[in-house]
Amino acid sequence: MSEFANVTVVREANIYFDGGVVSHTVLFADGSKKTLGVMQPGEYQFSTGKAEIMEILSGELELLLPGSSEWQSVKGGEAFDVPANSSFTMRVKVVSDYCCSFVD
Repeated sequence: MSEFANVTVVREANIYFDGGVVSHTVLFADGSKKTLGVMQPGEYQFSTGKAEIMEILSGELELLLPGSSEWQSVKGGEAFDVPANSSFTMRVKVVSDYCCSFVD
């Protein structure tokens, strides 16, 4: 899906890591929420409250998921799941565009 219809976009940006990661929150009529963002090259560790589905729309990164000791490669067109109440690390190799869906 390349666009979302009938949504509310929160005007203020979510800015992390001194601007290395910037996203905007998109709210849907059914109460669900996504963030759309861009990551600059760098290494970032995120913590989650809810489970997430991270879709990498473009770019390339390495991913270290909780409970794993091996980095995996992820590129544009691929997605990965992150468990609730956990942390994961990404090594972003090139500017990468993403969509994060929060799972209830």
